Amino acid sequence: MQIAITAAKFTPDEADGLRRAMATFRHNGSVHLFRDKFIAGMTRRGYDREFAENCFGQIEGFGEYGFPESHAASFALLVYVSSWIKCHYPDVFCAAILNSQPMGFYQPAQLVRDARQHGVEVRPVDVNFSDWDCTLEYGAIRCAVRLGFRQIQGLAEDELKLLVAARRNGYTAIEQLAALSGVSRFTIERLAEADAFRSLGLDRRAALWAARRLDTIGLARARPQRKADVDVAHPPTLLAADRGDELFPEPAVALPPMTLAEHVAEDYAATQLSLKAHPIKFFRDDLVRLGAQRNVDIRDERLRNDAMVTVAGLVLIRQQPGTAKGVIFMTLEDETDIANIIVWPKVFAKNRRIVMTSRFVAVRGRLQRAGRVIHVVAHRFVDLTRELRRLVDGEPTAAGTLPAQAELPLVKSRDFH
Repeated sequence: MQIAITAAKFTPDEADGLRRAMATFRHNGSVHLFRDKFIAGMTRRGYDREFAENCFGQIEGFGEYGFPESHAASFALLVYVSSWIKCHYPDVFCAAILNSQPMGFYQPAQLVRDARQHGVEVRPVDVNFSDWDCTLEYGAIRCAVRLGFRQIQGLAEDELKLLVAARRNGYTAIEQLAALSGVSRFTIERLAEADAFRSLGLDRRAALWAARRLDTIGLARARPQRKADVDVAHPPTLLAADRGDELFPEPAVALPPMTLAEHVAEDYAATQLSLKAHPIKFFRDDLVRLGAQRNVDIRDERLRNDAMVTVAGLVLIRQQPGTAKGVIFMTLEDETDIANIIVWPKVFAKNRRIVMTSRFVAVRGRLQRAGRVIHVVAHRFVDLTRELRRLVDGEPTAAGTLPAQAELPLVKSRDFH
């Protein structure tokens, strides 16, 4: 802008128009509209025409790459500060980035997995310890991250803040929680589905069973309450909530225990992650029979470059940058690490459906190593998406018996095209 004003006698408004044209050069090419005025203004002031043309040529060239460059320092500062915090205070970084979701490439499950790999203890959502946001608690070496109620899908922040305000020294029973906090039965059931009553000695199935009693003893509300509708100091019932069992006794019921795989599937459905186990852990024997290695094993330096390997995992990310000339980049995650997959256009054309829609996939390809950067160049794919149903069913699903539209557990990938 200063060159245009000083050398070509542009007005400040005209110079700002040139700047805007540079910023959108790739989209509408309007920078050329300033060419004649710019060159004529410089030549009238005694500059050589060739020099003036070269100056404008540099302006046009800058418009091709210069706009992102003008932001580079700001981005670099953010990256540096974030990296420093992640390196020295991974617990703080984990809590903060979870509280900033949704954002970026990685979902909560991957952020938590990475934090745990770096020595951060992550504790589950719990009605007696969690706030709405993820918080820090005292841990053995550094602070532990306590997952917040925000991780549970479908909950209202105002209602959960009522629950936190009313718990004082902690809840001892679901009936007491319902009476003191005034939260709805829907919210209590969602908390139970997220396995958030462990401090009360209840797993998710036992908590859901207990929640059904709330209608019987008059503590249930069909819909979430607004903050103005609930007076925490005066519970909205005359019943002694702690005496629910005495007032309405019922025979003890032996509920069938849930398998670990079922718990993991329900964790993902409720909170998008599980601290109990990784879903791929339950398929490891099957993957070994397919010849698949653990993702962490392809980082073994003894594995030569260009070796043929098979990896498998949940599909986290698919990318097809406009500058990549049709190349697809996929990121897979198993119970040990992630694997980066490169899919060339010819391979993509033959495997389009699997590449674009699979949620659990095995990939056979050639290992590429450049220092610490490792990729697998895909040759063949095996779509294992339907196998995920086994996490819910507890046993393998017979081939062909699962409808294509059946709802499967676990979160979807994040795709960028």
